[in-house]
Amino acid sequence: MKVNVHAVNFTVDGKLVDFVQGRMDKLEKYYDKVVSSDVYLKVENISEKENKIVEMKVNVPGDDFVVKKQCKTFEEAVELSAESLERLLVKRKEKIRTHI
Repeated sequence: MKVNVHAVNFTVDGKLVDFVQGRMDKLEKYYDKVVSSDVYLKVENISEKENKIVEMKVNVPGDDFVVKKQCKTFEEAVELSAESLERLLVKRKEKIRTHI
């Protein structure tokens, strides 16, 4: 799957990009018709510890799924976002299967 990683207000290192790519590749196990995905990594300048925001947008034929999570670390936010996307993609797959 083609994953575009966009870092907003900071430069992202290779380890984080590889982590995001690996986690997004696991989503194909749940729904194999994913066209592409965009991952936006943002850092908010606030005093709270949970200032890392991950927004994932997954393109499937006929739909776009967007999940946004805010956590203390990017890895945690990526995990939570990916789990939410897994549930959405499984629900989508079951919905399509019932209409056939």
